[in-house]
Amino acid sequence: MNPAKFAGRAVLHRAAELEPGARAMAISDLPILSMLRTKMNWHQARQQVLSENVANADTPNFRPRDLATPDFERPPLRSVSLLATNPMHLTGLAGGSSSQFGTARESAFETRPAGNAVSLEDEMMKVAANQMDYQAATTLYSRSLGLLKTAVGKR
Repeated sequence: MNPAKFAGRAVLHRAAELEPGARAMAISDLPILSMLRTKMNWHQARQQVLSENVANADTPNFRPRDLATPDFERPPLRSVSLLATNPMHLTGLAGGSSSQFGTARESAFETRPAGNAVSLEDEMMKVAANQMDYQAATTLYSRSLGLLKTAVGKR
């Protein structure tokens, strides 16, 4: 047997013996990957909100909505659901949105005579920017996974 070949394995076994309650960290536990996943989920939810704005461009008295950018500095909000004690109770969030992200209303908008405030040009610019940011996040995520696979010798 070649002692140099098995030296690394011995170190790993000794490290596991020193910490009996230690477990291997899952890839999903890495903070950078969880932040990238959160950012990708935010872009998906924002795409839905922006598409609703475009779809309601001719609806009278419709005001465009947008999602608030996720803040990675503060801890995430816990999801709280209401208890339905009667089958007639409605389920869902009080705000009428099924998204885990907060909504942001724009205060500076131009209203047409029908009361609609959707600007198709602005919405399409937001959709294009959202698509590019989502693509950047997915590229970073896949490249980070590739680097991790290379580091552990799976490539």
